Amino acid sequence: MSGDTNAKAATSMSFHSGILLLLAIACSGQAYAQDARDTDSYAKLGGAVRFNYGWRDYGPTQRLDLELLRVDVNAGTGPLFVSAQYRWYDGFDAVHHAFLGWNVDDHTVVKAGIQQVPFGLLPTASNSFWFGSGYYLGIEDDYDPGVVFARSIGKDTVHVGWFSGDEYGDGARTDRYSFDVADTALSPYREYHRWNARYEHRYDIRRGTLLLGASTFSGHVLNVQDRSLHGHRGAAVHAQWSGGSWTGQLQWARYRYDVPGDRIAMSAFLAPFEIAAEADVPTANIAYSFGKGRWLDDVTCYNNFSMTVPSHDRLGVRESMQNVTGCSVKRGAMLTYLDWIAGKNMWFAGGDGIAIDDGDRSRWHSRFNLNVGFYF
Repeated sequence: MSGDTNAKAATSMSFHSGILLLLAIACSGQAYAQDARDTDSYAKLGGAVRFNYGWRDYGPTQRLDLELLRVDVNAGTGPLFVSAQYRWYDGFDAVHHAFLGWNVDDHTVVKAGIQQVPFGLLPTASNSFWFGSGYYLGIEDDYDPGVVFARSIGKDTVHVGWFSGDEYGDGARTDRYSFDVADTALSPYREYHRWNARYEHRYDIRRGTLLLGASTFSGHVLNVQDRSLHGHRGAAVHAQWSGGSWTGQLQWARYRYDVPGDRIAMSAFLAPFEIAAEADVPTANIAYSFGKGRWLDDVTCYNNFSMTVPSHDRLGVRESMQNVTGCSVKRGAMLTYLDWIAGKNMWFAGGDGIAIDDGDRSRWHSRFNLNVGFYF
């Protein structure tokens, strides 16, 4: 009990310190903006405070409580710039990103450090606070340490990147934001070196814009017990249509871990779990923005559907599904998400993992999630 008390006290102190820091950021932001206008260099502090409420049909209700404190730092001089974000959650804290960038010319940017992995639809293959299935599989909004070369000329954008592994270089750590391969007793692996490449072409059509692209990666996972390397590969084709108030997204991704057995472990948010070692991940999203109104800056409603389908029909694996229906509401610094999440055999939605089969009867589970954030 004393250990739990100390942990709660430390977490409380961490949250209180974060609140004081965010208040200082809010007060000083205008001064930093003025400095940026007066010189070629700039420095900006930002952050966020978020509160969350959750109802579940498979567990206790989570009362409205502080969910996140966040601090952002962005600065630059000439062609060089830096960006970093650190987050405090209930029970742990973690880096989101931290990188150094170089604007080589008007078309080319090189970044080095912990940054978003260029794969699939960017910035995310989803519209909701809850993300899509790919997020929990480590192929959506994933942040790892590496070097990325990005070049945009005309209607073409190319990303090429190399990543050393996960952001902590330790698969046993579960206190992280983005999902990475986990080192567990039954699955002793961690991410180890990976190449990424992504291409996208923009088509300007009379009534909107169509982005068509393809992504791929190839690397390894390391068995931390016997130091053996196993292949880790993936690919995706993706499309996004934006026209008027509508946005549509389609993506088909496939990933593969060449490890013994049909499963591998992932982790983030202090929670390790198992997924199928090889699967297809189709995604289909639609969103409509109502635009600025009398009282609100924007209301966007959406439906995000995704599946994880094992590549082989074997004992121990079966498909998972997730559907998120909701709306985001923006007014000034406040951004609120209201999401209804329905999942079948889906982690964080009543399932034991993603695309695994432990013999339990598979049925749909639901949860309602309300997230209210203030961004500075």
